[in-house]
Amino acid sequence: MNTTTLETPPTTPSGYAALPGLMSLMTGDEKHDAAATSTLDALWVLYDRVLRVSPSEVDSPGRDRFLLSKGHGPMAYYAVLAAKGFLPVSTLPTFGAYDSPLGHHPDRTLVPGVEIGSGSLGHGLPLAVGAALGLRAQGLTDSAVWVLIGDAELDEGSNHEAIAYAGAAGLARLHTLVIDNASATHGWPGGIASRFEAAGWSATTVDGRDHEALYAAYTQPHPDRPHAVVARVEPK
Repeated sequence: MNTTTLETPPTTPSGYAALPGLMSLMTGDEKHDAAATSTLDALWVLYDRVLRVSPSEVDSPGRDRFLLSKGHGPMAYYAVLAAKGFLPVSTLPTFGAYDSPLGHHPDRTLVPGVEIGSGSLGHGLPLAVGAALGLRAQGLTDSAVWVLIGDAELDEGSNHEAIAYAGAAGLARLHTLVIDNASATHGWPGGIASRFEAAGWSATTVDGRDHEALYAAYTQPHPDRPHAVVARVEPK
């Protein structure tokens, strides 16, 4: 008697392993691939291991806030949000379509978990400073504010005003994640971290593809002052 051996179905990728497949569902000419992929590892570690926010808590006053200032390349952001259950995976193939909630820049009114509409360079860090000030004024001292910016955004003067103010105000619940893919026009002696340190921030520089290094940098103690993590990735 012949018997048939049933092969075990392949395991569906989950967690970080699912992200390339999720990103591949989004197509089109305006994907800004380099901008998106530069943020993938940093975003995943942040959402998977650090941020206190979930699909059921997108409106909770005590949640952590994440602001994507580098909004011109949101594919990795959408993929991470889908992997974490903030939006259906079935929405991803509609990226950039006329009636899709997933625009080429994220829209806080259309995508659950998105805190700001973004994409204009130099926009997100000043908003993050305002969010941190607002939370402190309300006594919500457990809520952290994170903002992801690109290194080229530091060419904009608005960011330097925000950096100076945040350091002087001691906004200890404010965290800036800088994705450094060598896109900035200007630079600073000692690197990007030195710019933050000069304004009274805690700052560290890590390999933006090393998950353990990213996690250690994200959770580094920084009492009484804001914290910046510069994540270096391959040049654009």
